[in-house]
Amino acid sequence: MDSARINHKHNVQVLAIMAQTVALLVITVLRLCVSYAEDHTALPRQRIKSPLAVSEIASPAATALPPVSSYVLNTNGQWDSAISKARSLVSKMSIEEKVNITTGMGWQEGRCLGNTPPIPRLNFTGLCLQDSPAGIRFTKGISVFPSGINTAATFDKKLMYDRAKTLGEEFRAKGVNVALTPMMNLMRSPYAGRNWEGAGEDPYLVGVVASLTVKGIQKNGVIATAKHFAGNEQETNRNSYSSYISDRAMHELYMWPFRESVEAGVGSIMCSYNKVNGTYACENDKLINGLLKGELGFRGFVQSDWSATMSTLPSANGGLDMTMPGDIQFHSGDSYYGKNLTKAVVNGLVKDSRLNDMAVRVLSTWYMAGQDKDYPETNFDSWDLVPEKFVDVQGTHAQVIRQVAAASVILLRNEQKTLPLQNIKRLGVIGDDAGANAGGPNSCEDRGCDRGTLAIGWGSGTAEFPYLVTPFDGISSRAGKQFKIIPSLDDYDYDYAAKVASEVDVALVFANADSGEEFVTVEENVGDRSHLQLWHNTEKLIKTVADVNPRTVVVVHAVGPVDMEWANHPNISAIVWAGLPGQESGNALADVLFGDVNPSGRLPYTIAKATSDYPVRIEKSKDIKYTEDLRLGYRWFESGHVDPMFEFGYGLSYTQFNYTDVTIDKKGYNVEVNVTLQNVGGVDGAEVPQLYLEFPSEADQPSKILRGFEKVFLKAGQKQTTTFNLDSKLISYWNVESQKWVVSKGDYIVHLGASIRDIRQKITFTI
Repeated sequence: MDSARINHKHNVQVLAIMAQTVALLVITVLRLCVSYAEDHTALPRQRIKSPLAVSEIASPAATALPPVSSYVLNTNGQWDSAISKARSLVSKMSIEEKVNITTGMGWQEGRCLGNTPPIPRLNFTGLCLQDSPAGIRFTKGISVFPSGINTAATFDKKLMYDRAKTLGEEFRAKGVNVALTPMMNLMRSPYAGRNWEGAGEDPYLVGVVASLTVKGIQKNGVIATAKHFAGNEQETNRNSYSSYISDRAMHELYMWPFRESVEAGVGSIMCSYNKVNGTYACENDKLINGLLKGELGFRGFVQSDWSATMSTLPSANGGLDMTMPGDIQFHSGDSYYGKNLTKAVVNGLVKDSRLNDMAVRVLSTWYMAGQDKDYPETNFDSWDLVPEKFVDVQGTHAQVIRQVAAASVILLRNEQKTLPLQNIKRLGVIGDDAGANAGGPNSCEDRGCDRGTLAIGWGSGTAEFPYLVTPFDGISSRAGKQFKIIPSLDDYDYDYAAKVASEVDVALVFANADSGEEFVTVEENVGDRSHLQLWHNTEKLIKTVADVNPRTVVVVHAVGPVDMEWANHPNISAIVWAGLPGQESGNALADVLFGDVNPSGRLPYTIAKATSDYPVRIEKSKDIKYTEDLRLGYRWFESGHVDPMFEFGYGLSYTQFNYTDVTIDKKGYNVEVNVTLQNVGGVDGAEVPQLYLEFPSEADQPSKILRGFEKVFLKAGQKQTTTFNLDSKLISYWNVESQKWVVSKGDYIVHLGASIRDIRQKITFTI
């Protein structure tokens, strides 16, 4: 046998041995994978082209945008410094210490809802993570703020920020490191249980609220948390359904508020329970690594919703930096991270560099917030409510709460100048929602009942009321000496309600509709709403009162849209939407009803004439397909020419405003729009001019869309010019083929008005 053949045979044998070795290694790796993770497989990582890079795209009619960095706040230097400090600290840590930073201690294993352990030798104090968007949950001595939906209804950027800054002061004073707020899922369906925690149906509005909330909270050195990323638009089956969202809808709608939060410098983002396009959100490589950390350039840490971690390897490699509360199920004593993550790193299934990245992201955010120096220790215990452990952090925050609540009141109807209330002698206050819960405002755990007035929804988005001013108390305090106030606070005592209504000059009827999170069921509503009717059959109460009093005023405390067929009654002369206003509910409402505050709230969602007009209900299917695509909220009504009862952005005032003298100044992609507003009525008040942009046909937008708003306070007769600024970000759309934000060439029509349908002026510019 010649040497060539011998060498060939030898090579074949070597290759065979190598093949066997590789096969054994593959089998070993597969077995290890099974040991550390379930059979959830993340979507294959797609190479993401730089979505905002400058380059030409296929269509000659469109122009690519400048780099994303032109949109991001100039905090890169601060992040760079924080990351450098974090890397230095992480370099001194053992694998176990790094893993501990990424793994919660377990449910009820620390003072807070979520806790990470300290590392005393390195002066890391650990983290306290705590709900909620409305106030600090599971403690006392705190305030309960107006809900997210009420905050959005103010359309007031200053108040959005002031509310958040004040809330952040309380989080800091209690020693909370990470505040689990803001919630920014969109109102895709009016039935969704947690809509009230968010800011409505329009991504631009939600993005503004989210951005200002992040800035206000983090002004105090508290780390804000943007949640829930992504596609968590209903509660039903939230642990198992998959939201199927198109690439364009993801970018233009559902990702938009998170993009705004990242640009505002948010420190943490919470991934959601559900799957997105077939893969759990907290192990979704495309969602977290591709979109969030890749496209948006997010430099903070991603934490799971509580028990939303579903694996070890897919989660760690898919971008999840911290699992909360740490255990797989509450009190289970085990974790997908912890020892399992340590083993995965030791065996090379999760790279050392990835574990370092996880720890650095958490610690750099801690440094970025300045929590390494003089940060208050946690001074409460979520599970051991002993009074002497509590620090009262309310201060004078009730003033801000009352101001925000009053500014969020929306006047939907006001015929014959029924409001403000004046020149009357007898006032009827009717309905259970005007009074108190006999057991107190905190008598139902997580606010899981609807007794007395409704001031906040139920679930993890709640907090413990220090007090709750009811509408009856607020009205009595404000006008008890001026008018005779006659109460009828039983929703089902129709005879007495009719008697009271027939004897008074004006009858105020109170009604509500509640919702919340899926772990609490209230009156057969499992988080999501089972219907859009007012609760306790108050439609009948309203009709009973209106039948005998021609000046009936209906006040609604609701989590979102309600069926308002009763509004057609000829004797209902005024309708007031009061939402979920927090602890100062009654005082804020009285401020508006009696004219101390001119109502200036605007609808952050659409109220349909019939429930059948809404395109999306709660889906029981495990596959939820967002078939409405871009036609979300008012875009659905506008594109389908469906007339709503009350449109997005709508709200009345006790005065009137004119819009004149619209001008445009365009320089490249930067467009300045000016409009003059004048208060032409006899009362001081605030107008909310709104800018809606109609795109060229190539952009294929279903309707004009919100691209600006301001709240302008004008004295009677006063005139003032308001300026809106559009840039390439606001005039672009997501091109799926090129994977870029692009600006179409053509005519853009600027619509200026008081709502999506009340357009007062138009002007055009051309790209």
